[in-house]
Amino acid sequence: MSATTTIVMSALPSKSTIKLAPAPSHAEASSSQAQNQPPKSQKQMTKAERREQQERQRAAKAATKAAGPQPSGSNQNSAQVKKGAPPAASTSASVKKGGKGPDGKPTKDTKETTSDDSARGLRIFSHFGLPKPPGPSKGDIHPAIIRLGLQFSEFKIVGANARCISTLTAFKTVIQDYVTPPNNTLSRHLLTHLSPQITHLVSARPMSVTMGNAIRELKLEISGSDIDLPEQDAKNLLCQKIDDYISERITIADQVIQETAGTKIKDGDVILTYARSSVVEQVLVGAWDDGKQFSVVVVDSRPMLEGKKLLSVLSAMGIPCTYLLLPSIGSVITEVSTVLVGAHSLHSNGAVFSRAGTALVAMMAKQHSVPVVVCCETYKFAETIQLDSFTKNELAPAGDIFSSFPLTRSKDTLTLNKQLNLEILNPLYDLTPPSSITAVVTEVGVIPPSSISSIPLALGRTTL
Repeated sequence: MSATTTIVMSALPSKSTIKLAPAPSHAEASSSQAQNQPPKSQKQMTKAERREQQERQRAAKAATKAAGPQPSGSNQNSAQVKKGAPPAASTSASVKKGGKGPDGKPTKDTKETTSDDSARGLRIFSHFGLPKPPGPSKGDIHPAIIRLGLQFSEFKIVGANARCISTLTAFKTVIQDYVTPPNNTLSRHLLTHLSPQITHLVSARPMSVTMGNAIRELKLEISGSDIDLPEQDAKNLLCQKIDDYISERITIADQVIQETAGTKIKDGDVILTYARSSVVEQVLVGAWDDGKQFSVVVVDSRPMLEGKKLLSVLSAMGIPCTYLLLPSIGSVITEVSTVLVGAHSLHSNGAVFSRAGTALVAMMAKQHSVPVVVCCETYKFAETIQLDSFTKNELAPAGDIFSSFPLTRSKDTLTLNKQLNLEILNPLYDLTPPSSITAVVTEVGVIPPSSISSIPLALGRTTL
C-alpha cells in the first residue's frame, strides 16, 4: 500500500473518503506468500530453487570474507567505553605475565601475547629437519637404539660414514637380542621388529642417504634369509652381512679412494679443504705418509666448526696448515692448487649434497680455474635428482649444543638476539652443481659429474 492509502484507511471519516489501494502485482503476491509459508526442505525444492539457494549462500560467504573478520566483543567494548565502564577482563589479552590488571592487582600466570619460538620461526623453512631428543615411540625400542638416538640428536656422532656405521652396529645388537615369537619366521617378523627402531632414529634426526641405503640392503638380506636355517645361525649370518657391508662399502672403499686421490697430490701443492671429511682426512694423511711435501688450507665456518678437529689431526702429523673462516677464502684461493671436499650424498644429475659452504668453495675455485675434486663412496649415491638445497635440508640446533666450540655464540650475541627478537637459522647442507665440480673420486674410479648415473652399472647391478 502507498502512504496515502494508509492515512485514509486509518482515518475512515466516511465511505466517500475511502480510497482503495491498487491491487498487488503477481510478483509481490508470490513473494508475500513465500514469506508467510514455512521454508521448504531440500527434498521439496526443485533443482532451480536449490541452485538459487546455493548461489545466495555462496554470495553471502564471499561478502563476509571480503569484509574481513570482525573482532569479537567489539560492540560490547565500545558500549563499555561510552558508559565509562572498565573493559572486560577477557579483552585484556595484552597484559603480560607478571603485570597488573584493571583493578590494580597483579595478574596471575597469563599467556604472553608475544609469539613463541615456533611462531617466530620462518615458516618457509618449517619443512627442514631439526634434531630433537626423541620422544616416546610405539613398540619395543632396544636400549642400543635409544642411546644412539640421543647421540644423534646431541650431535655426538656426525658425518655420513660415522652415522651409518653406528646405525649398523646398533642393529647388530638388536638382531642378536631378538627372539622369534612362536608361529612366526625370522625373515618376516624381524622386519616388523626393526620398523619401530628405525622410526625412533628418524625422530631423533632425519635419516641420511647412507643410512637409507644400508637399511634397504639389510632388509633385502633379512627377507631373503633361509627359513629352514636355525635362528641363531640366521642371526649370525645377518651380522656377518652387516660386517661385510661396512668393510666393502666403507672401509675398503675409503682405502681405494685414498690411493686414487693421493696420486693427484704432487710436491709443493697447496690443497684446500672445507670443514671435515673423514675420506679427505685419510687422503691427506696417506699422501703425507708417502713422503709427499705439500701444505693444506683448512676453511671452516660456524656453527659446527668441524675444521678445527681436522686441523688438529693434520698439525699433529706435521703437515703445514693454514686455518681460516669461509668469508676469507677469496684471499687464498689464488694460491691453491687443488680443492678436495667430501660429500653427504651424490645424486644422479651429478650434484653433490654436502656441508653448507661447499657450494661457495667450489664456485669460487671454478672462478679461478682451480680443479675441484670430490671424494665420495658409491654407497652415498642417490638415484634422485636434486636441484637445490631448499626442498630437502636439515637444521643445526640454535641452542648451546655447540658451546664446546669456541667463538660459536657469545653472551653478547645471545643478548642481542633476544632484544631484537632474532632467530638463528643454520642449514647443515647445500647443493654443489655439477658445473662447479671437476671430478668425483670413487672406489670404482674417477668419474666426471656427467657420468654419475653410471655408478650402479659400474658395480654390476641395476640399483644400489
